[in-house]
Amino acid sequence: MDKKDPILILAPLQGFTDVTFRNVYAKHFCGLDAALAPFISTMGQQRLKPSRIRDVAPRLNQDLPVTPQILGNVAEDFIFLAGRLADMGHDLVNWNLGCPHSKIAKKGRGSGLLLFPEKIDALLDRIIPDIPMALSVKIRLGRKSKDEIHDLISVLDRHDLDHIILHPRTGIQMYQGTADHDAFGTAMAQSRHNFVYNGDITDIRSFLTVKNRFAGINRFMIGRGILANPFLPEEIKGVPRNPDDRLKRLQAFHDDLLAAYSTIISGPGHLIGRMKGFWNYLGPSFKNHKKPVKNILKSTSIQSYTHNVAQFFAAQPVFCP
Repeated sequence: MDKKDPILILAPLQGFTDVTFRNVYAKHFCGLDAALAPFISTMGQQRLKPSRIRDVAPRLNQDLPVTPQILGNVAEDFIFLAGRLADMGHDLVNWNLGCPHSKIAKKGRGSGLLLFPEKIDALLDRIIPDIPMALSVKIRLGRKSKDEIHDLISVLDRHDLDHIILHPRTGIQMYQGTADHDAFGTAMAQSRHNFVYNGDITDIRSFLTVKNRFAGINRFMIGRGILANPFLPEEIKGVPRNPDDRLKRLQAFHDDLLAAYSTIISGPGHLIGRMKGFWNYLGPSFKNHKKPVKNILKSTSIQSYTHNVAQFFAAQPVFCP
């Protein structure tokens, strides 16, 4: 890869971009350079179930390097979990300060902590000297107001961070509205840290808008855009591909993903539910998708689900994300 090529990182989407998805995706598509794993919550009293960190075991993530992400607001618990991740071989961990969901924010975690920069400051004072790896943070512009970013940047600049991943929306916005490029640019200009851009990269045009706007950025995080169009990293990197085989590749990817999840998800209802979640993103990328995708989403058994999916692909739908 040319050193000038952008570095593309798979965003952490809880319930979607787990190790199973990452490995199956890497088998069928290229263009991604790394992934940030969905968050691992700290537990009180320094407790940890091995199953909670299995997703980021390096031996299971050889096709797409992964950085673990921690969600928490207690320094001792964070340090304990980071230590276990370091024991696994990780030399970088990310602190989730951006999760927008209200149930998490109300507990002072994720974007809920952005309202209290002094607490973030104190936590970083405790955490950074006592973890055996580098630390990055994933943030939003604030919890309630984009003006919160200014005090936050001032706090973060007092600490040694590997980088900052910024999604330029507030927490209460969730994913509504549009990413605020002006606010991103202001935050980056105010900080001494390196930034990763995250938010609303859904196609080549939106990627180039960000890339051309922020010449100093060479790392981009993409989540929902990849679920809607798995070819997007290849398109951004200019990987030569035959456009006529896209349906075949999508179907093979789907079938492998279904087979992989069927070995670890118990109960047909849970398995179908997981796959339907992906169709909510992928389905709208097909022309005239509403009726055939609706049939897939109405499936109530594995047999009906696989039948409806096979019929969908057999009809040669036009993929136009």
